[in-house]
Amino acid sequence: MSEYSEKLRPSPGLYVIAALAIPFFTLTLAPFNVIAGVATGVFVFVVVIVALNVSAPRIIVTPRTFRAGKAVIDRRFIGAVSVYGGESARAERGVNLDARAWTLFRGFVDPVVKIAVLDESDPTPYWLVSTRNPQELAATLRTPDRPGFKS
Repeated sequence: MSEYSEKLRPSPGLYVIAALAIPFFTLTLAPFNVIAGVATGVFVFVVVIVALNVSAPRIIVTPRTFRAGKAVIDRRFIGAVSVYGGESARAERGVNLDARAWTLFRGFVDPVVKIAVLDESDPTPYWLVSTRNPQELAATLRTPDRPGFKS
């Protein structure tokens, strides 16, 4: 049972960019066979869309764990949770980023949530995760009735 779940699917703009494969291949292959060009373009478009959706990472919060992509952390090791958007999100992903931090960025998702790691044996100071619902994710991670909650 999860308390929060999100899949970081591509933005609509990426679908439009992928759709440009259709006219690209149509025009490229038109001197040989227009139908082959359209078919190739549609095939490439479908493959790209499927690949983008299959590879989209999930963010899942359960009562005991927090999962972002392939990484998992026990919630008792989660400390302060901060939300950033706009210029502050860009700064957190760039100039303010600690090289030891664990990150899950998606260029088409602006807001990020910074989650402090309290595990003293873990060299990672914090996680920085892109999310379309930063307030909801942060509120879920801050829930005080979870095991091991530390404020």
